[in-house]
Amino acid sequence: MAYIKFKDVVKEYTMGEVSICALKKTNFEIEKGELAIIVGPSGAGKTTALNIIGGMDTATSGDVIVAGKNISKFKPKELIRYRREDIGFVFQFYNLVQNLTAKENVELATQICKDPLDPETVLVNVGLKERLKNFPAQLSGGEQQRVAIARAIAKNPKILLCDEPTGALDYITGKQILKLLQDTARQQKMTVIIITHNTSLTPMADRVIRFKNGSAESVELNQNPTPIERIEW
Repeated sequence: MAYIKFKDVVKEYTMGEVSICALKKTNFEIEKGELAIIVGPSGAGKTTALNIIGGMDTATSGDVIVAGKNISKFKPKELIRYRREDIGFVFQFYNLVQNLTAKENVELATQICKDPLDPETVLVNVGLKERLKNFPAQLSGGEQQRVAIARAIAKNPKILLCDEPTGALDYITGKQILKLLQDTARQQKMTVIIITHNTSLTPMADRVIRFKNGSAESVELNQNPTPIERIEW
């Protein structure tokens, strides 16, 4: 069985008398340790799918299987435990605590999970050995994103979810961040899922899930992913 499986997943939002269908009977699978990219235009349902995988949202109907468990049936306390122990989040705009240093930001995340990695070691591994005591305002955008990635990795999650992680970065810094994510999937054996609207990034993935109009339109497997250094966009 696939590590992550969406089976006929529907997500509807109701605002007053208006009902909006964000996901329409969506089906796809992701294997353990893969780097998967979910690609599609704005409003296609990418973020909704990511939030459901991460336990930040729940499906209206259908099944979401992660590591053999149907998380769509989880109760609120089970979802909290799932988010703490199994999921790492990397957002587009970092969400760092401004009055904490880089190391303290990472340490904060490790206090809520079961088997965390050493914060300083992770920060060194993402290239921030000289920035441990710097506050976010003293870091560049790329360095702040590296702190955000280190914070997520230090939780030692089974799944790393990345929502447009290079959207606020310049081209060169964006490439560095994507290489870091690609290396993380390979070296840590971590399942990494990136959502993006940039189709040029798809060659770096093991699996590409193309979203359109609230559903997974196609799934493509890539036996020989391209190193990010060789991708232009």
